[in-house]
Amino acid sequence: MPETPPADSQDIDVLAHVDEYLKLGQEYDCSDVHLATSAKPTWRRYGTLQPIWENGKILTAEDTERLAMGFLGEREKRRLLERGDVDFAYANDFGRFRASVVNQRLGYDICFRIINTEVRTMDQLGLPETIKPLTQYQNGIVLVTGSVGSGKSTTLAALVDHINKERTDHIITLEDPIEYVFSSQNCHVNQREVHTHTESFAAALRGSLREDPDVIMVGEMRDLETISLAITAAETGHLVLATLHTGNAARTLDRVLDVFPNDQREQIRIMVSESLRGVISQQLIPRMDGEGRVLALELLMNTPATANCIREGKTYMLPGIMQTGKSIGMITMDDSLKDLYNRGLISQEEAMSRCFDKMNMAKHFEM
Repeated sequence: MPETPPADSQDIDVLAHVDEYLKLGQEYDCSDVHLATSAKPTWRRYGTLQPIWENGKILTAEDTERLAMGFLGEREKRRLLERGDVDFAYANDFGRFRASVVNQRLGYDICFRIINTEVRTMDQLGLPETIKPLTQYQNGIVLVTGSVGSGKSTTLAALVDHINKERTDHIITLEDPIEYVFSSQNCHVNQREVHTHTESFAAALRGSLREDPDVIMVGEMRDLETISLAITAAETGHLVLATLHTGNAARTLDRVLDVFPNDQREQIRIMVSESLRGVISQQLIPRMDGEGRVLALELLMNTPATANCIREGKTYMLPGIMQTGKSIGMITMDDSLKDLYNRGLISQEEAMSRCFDKMNMAKHFEM
């Protein structure tokens, strides 16, 4: 793995185009590149935000404006002028990137998420075999959850790729923006981008139900209308794959249920208990040897006990159900962290800071 780019004793000038920074980010295995006014060019490498060069010149407002206008198209420039921010998928000769440009007090801030254009398989990502059956359902909802930068989009892409190869169905993806590009294989795949091909996730989801889909991928369930439509689609004979920004299975289900008004929650609990197929919650954790990051994963599957907890609103009992469901592949986040620590992949500090039951984790270290 390459080290940080070498720097000589002189200050390193601002580069001519954002592509030069993105090329470096790709070469040095970074997840994000930040070009912010009044800051040095920065990247996120193995989860840590750091300057690309310690002696890089600080970007001025003029620098970031020049860099932004150098890669934005006319439509993006208009949207930036009207709204003060713009998010879209940016592609050049060597890759695809999720780009965000915002106007703030000091000037423009530009952020790129580097997308691995090759869709990695579930096996390449190290996802457990017990996740594959979730892709075989004809209906229901599968949720992939985690914080920003936890690899949700990569896992979701692997699930879609597996379905694309193994089934003969119509897949519609709804994304903001489109990250991974899928070529139709055994399935017919349509990809729609919010703000480019449709005005919102909810509008795209409503439209997709009239397009005879078998599988619908929702890039993010952000609001009541989108969540409600996704649950309805899952109930009416479609397999829905979606993401949420939640840390574990119990919080995920609380988040889904809490967006609904009180008078609807009992009905929604019943609908979710019947349509949920599984919840995959994940974190990406820096490896102890400094060579990248490793995946910690929690998996909840919908068993009769799981469905009963959801119907009765007792989501606090789900960790216990996952403990007793180990034989069918369920695992809690804390058990995943313990396994990574026992294998020498992550440090005790990382395991402790990311676990949910700190007292139990501390006892594990004392053993």
